[in-house]
Amino acid sequence: MSQNLVIVPSPHLKDKATTSSVMLDVIIALIPTVIASAFLFGPRTLLLTAVCVGCCVAFEYLFCMVTKRESTIRDLSACVTGVLLAMNLPVSFPLWMAVIGCFVAIVIAKQLFGGIGQNFANPALVGRIVLFVSFAQYMTRWETSSGLVVASATPLGLLNQGSSELPSYLTLLFGVHGGVLGETCALTLIIGGLYLVWRKVITPTIPLVYIGCVFLFSFALGVDPLYQILSGGLMLGAIFMATDYTTSPVTEKGKAIFAVGCALITVVIRLYGSYAEGVSFAILLMNILTPHIDNLTRNVPFGGKPAKSKK
Repeated sequence: MSQNLVIVPSPHLKDKATTSSVMLDVIIALIPTVIASAFLFGPRTLLLTAVCVGCCVAFEYLFCMVTKRESTIRDLSACVTGVLLAMNLPVSFPLWMAVIGCFVAIVIAKQLFGGIGQNFANPALVGRIVLFVSFAQYMTRWETSSGLVVASATPLGLLNQGSSELPSYLTLLFGVHGGVLGETCALTLIIGGLYLVWRKVITPTIPLVYIGCVFLFSFALGVDPLYQILSGGLMLGAIFMATDYTTSPVTEKGKAIFAVGCALITVVIRLYGSYAEGVSFAILLMNILTPHIDNLTRNVPFGGKPAKSKK
């Protein structure tokens, strides 16, 4: 009786999870924040989100068609990038500028580096930073479209201005204040993070260490630590952007080192830099260091010896 021997490369792991199922879970986790944003900032939230998602999918499809690659729009990664980019924009942000951000995220930060799994940084994060640097006036214009939030500066902006009229902790938790769409309602971001941990899409290491270290560093430097973790894009960045598979370390030790670095850079920029927020720049800088962190924290095979560096 003949037998067929199937030879496949390691690792020999079997799991029902696919790229599309993981991305679908991320989208589901973001839905509460999208709904809260629409309630807080008005119906233009949905329009801006739809434009970002549609453009990201379109750019990915067109790039694959032009380069004669297999289309990857069915894996839903472009949809996730579109939602995350929209959540990093203020509700009044011009739609044509958002299209530019989508192009940068999908074509430049993702596809030109080889597509999903090859990008050096989170595509939505790169798109957000390019838009912030290029259109700072519009990225910091806090207006509403018949929503619950009244146009005002962000909590971190008020804090940097030395204002005595700061939002309460409860206001920060529910997001009734100025800011980009996805950074205001901390409660829905926490719910989304718990869903991703429950579904085993992410491990809690990066979010917990990142947020916890921001709390500790802020306390050590004499500023209100609870205000720092509930304000700005910390929750959005720690849960949905710093945990990106491709751009974060593989090992748990590496994830912890990565998160500590993100927290340190975030606090330094917030307290001593010219920008009120430092989450995006912190994650981007640590994304660049991820390959080195992986090399330093690589697990040694059973029975093997750690690789010695060449002198």
